[in-house]
Amino acid sequence: MATHHTKMLIIGSGPAGYSAAIYAARAMLEPIVVQGLQPGGQLTITTDVENYPGFEEVIQGPWLMEQMQKQAEHVGTRMMWDTIVSVDLDSGPPFRAIGDSGDEYIGDTLVICTGAQAKWLGVPGEQELGGKGVSACATCDGFFYRGKKVAVIGGGNTAVEEALYLTNHSDDVTLIHRRDELRAEKILQDRLLKHPKISTLWNKTVESFEAGEDGALHHLVLKDTQTGETSTLEVDGAFVAIGHAPATELFKGKLPMDDGGYLLTEPGTPKTAVPGVFAAGDVTDHVYRQAVTAAGMGCMAALDGERFLATLEEAREAAE
Repeated sequence: MATHHTKMLIIGSGPAGYSAAIYAARAMLEPIVVQGLQPGGQLTITTDVENYPGFEEVIQGPWLMEQMQKQAEHVGTRMMWDTIVSVDLDSGPPFRAIGDSGDEYIGDTLVICTGAQAKWLGVPGEQELGGKGVSACATCDGFFYRGKKVAVIGGGNTAVEEALYLTNHSDDVTLIHRRDELRAEKILQDRLLKHPKISTLWNKTVESFEAGEDGALHHLVLKDTQTGETSTLEVDGAFVAIGHAPATELFKGKLPMDDGGYLLTEPGTPKTAVPGVFAAGDVTDHVYRQAVTAAGMGCMAALDGERFLATLEEAREAAE
């Protein structure tokens, strides 16, 4: 069992973690990134990426994360293939974390970039057709369905917002909900129900996602929640919008969270309620959830962490 000390400990990778690492390394903070269970985050299970600035052509999510990791390592980041299982924030700084390996990680500052995962239905074809017609992010992938028939599954704010967004690309959007009324805010419901490009299917659940001869999504098998009858709906794209689950289990009772489990930060900053602890990316962002916004927040966290360390050093010098 080893102990690793750093001026900036970053838990989680992905755009937020890698960006924080790049900025921290260039500030000579010698950061350590503990990669977690899914190195690279959600982009490693995303195929075509067309909305990350700087690339003329469509790029692949795993490739983008690989390049970010290499850049972070090139400027001086240490990547650790480990998963944090416990943290101690009460006695810091420095802050202590224990990995699944048994190793101890000590950081003078801590940046939390553990992200969030889309919730899935867990039905046949859903994962197999990921990137082939099935998605959990209309903002990310809606552009690829220009002029095509699409469906959104869900009944909350996320589902309604995604359906409305998709009308920018499609004239045929169907919202599928398992109940006979939406859970979304009233103003969003009104916009959706009045929109000429959106139709609704009430009391329906998706039983499976089915592929066509080309291997891409062809239709959905639906089940009526009241009669039990099954039917099919031909679509080119289907967007599962039943919410996200932030990876914040580690921090329950240690940091303030909202009702959805997202870490709360000082407005406009990545600062949490514990001085020296910062949160960046999807772990604190339930509104935008984009790679570019996560990267920007990672940058902010590194810069604020650097300033925090400088303030500590000044106080230490003044006390001597």
